[in-house]
Amino acid sequence: MSLWRKLAVAAALGIGAWLLLVPPPAGIDPKAWAGTGLAVVTIGLWATAALPEFVPALLLFLIAMLWKLAPASVVFSGFAASALWLVFGGMLIGQAVGRSGLGARLARFVAPLFGTGQAGLVGGVMALGLVLAFLMPSSMGRIMLAMPIVLALADRVGYAPSGNGRAALVLALVFGSFLLSFSILPANIPPMVMVGAAETLYGWTPLYGQYLLLLFPVLTLVKGGLAFWLILKFFPQVPLLTDAPAEAAKPWSRDEIVLASILGGALLLWVTDFVHHVSPAWIALGAGLLCILPGIKLIPPEEVGRRVSWEQLVYVAGVLSIGAIIEHVGLGRILGQALLGLAPLEPGASGTAYATMVGTTAVVALATTLPGAPAVMTPLAGPLAEAAALPVETLMMAQLVGVSCLLLPYQGPPMVVGLAQGGVALSRATPVVLAIGLISLVLLAPLQWLYWRLLGFLP
Repeated sequence: MSLWRKLAVAAALGIGAWLLLVPPPAGIDPKAWAGTGLAVVTIGLWATAALPEFVPALLLFLIAMLWKLAPASVVFSGFAASALWLVFGGMLIGQAVGRSGLGARLARFVAPLFGTGQAGLVGGVMALGLVLAFLMPSSMGRIMLAMPIVLALADRVGYAPSGNGRAALVLALVFGSFLLSFSILPANIPPMVMVGAAETLYGWTPLYGQYLLLLFPVLTLVKGGLAFWLILKFFPQVPLLTDAPAEAAKPWSRDEIVLASILGGALLLWVTDFVHHVSPAWIALGAGLLCILPGIKLIPPEEVGRRVSWEQLVYVAGVLSIGAIIEHVGLGRILGQALLGLAPLEPGASGTAYATMVGTTAVVALATTLPGAPAVMTPLAGPLAEAAALPVETLMMAQLVGVSCLLLPYQGPPMVVGLAQGGVALSRATPVVLAIGLISLVLLAPLQWLYWRLLGFLP
């Protein structure tokens, strides 16, 4: 472990232990105080990768129960969350895609579309994820559908499981499917949380086209170019099998036909979830279950226990639970109100109000994770808009700029799911995610402000 990582771990453990063990100052909720300590310890260990990722998750569960920070139903809510079962269903589907040969077949189909260089492969995979964002409303569903194909593509060009090239393709898919899709209204949970709260509190709902026009040029196109460049810089690797001879088309096997039918049905259900309202998780779990049933048996049942990564499932459950615990102790609300209280707002200070909302949302999202940030910030947008004499709609949209400034992977459950499914350790993804987040705050957020000024959306 490098010196800076040792120092970061020591700081996280020291600060966290102090907050957990020392009584809070007068007027501060003891549970919020201790919850802050728990968050510092857990997030610090995840961010530095000082321990295997499932160990901090287990520590989170233990401390939360010993300190009685929340009921067991909240502490272990990650195990009941649909996202965990989406990961499990995706693991089963991924095994079936690999065993049947369907993944290799699909990889042979898409490989010529992306070219033979790493830039073409990364750009093509990122574009694939973004195109799916217009078609499927679930970011986790998009990642689960495309990840087996991307992994088969990595195998086809000779990228080893632990190599830079494979990590680059996994991140390209995750970024394209999740990080770049915040400008597409129904494509992610945080914007939908904001829209639902804004409609209830302020009677305002953005139109699809208006929303796309306001956010797509900067949050998708410019940020997409930035993500593409950083992925290539952080994970350079030349494809190894660019000169592989063309393979003759083979007849479809029985397993490929059966699995293609299962995935086709799952895709149809994912795309039409606005009609039947069945969670993508249960669709993925059902598809995975079909793969191991007798008679179909795309995966021998005895292999499931050996190939499913229970450590990854515990880690995902921890990431999902920490947001629920922090929300339960009220840390996000306290943090948001405190940060907004520091802003010197006055009528006409549109730039200050915009920067305050973007920065505060980004910080609150570190505590609540991305889905929880709009629930905290939307009620605070009204008083902030009134103090700055701005339309509340302007600060509602500014909130989304802050949400999109993801700083650490654990903040976005779809990112955690995608990295787990792609076999990329959190420690490998953290530097590039942090770089994109910081550049987004320092450069892209001001660029977004200038763009809105040009459109007349921001006075």
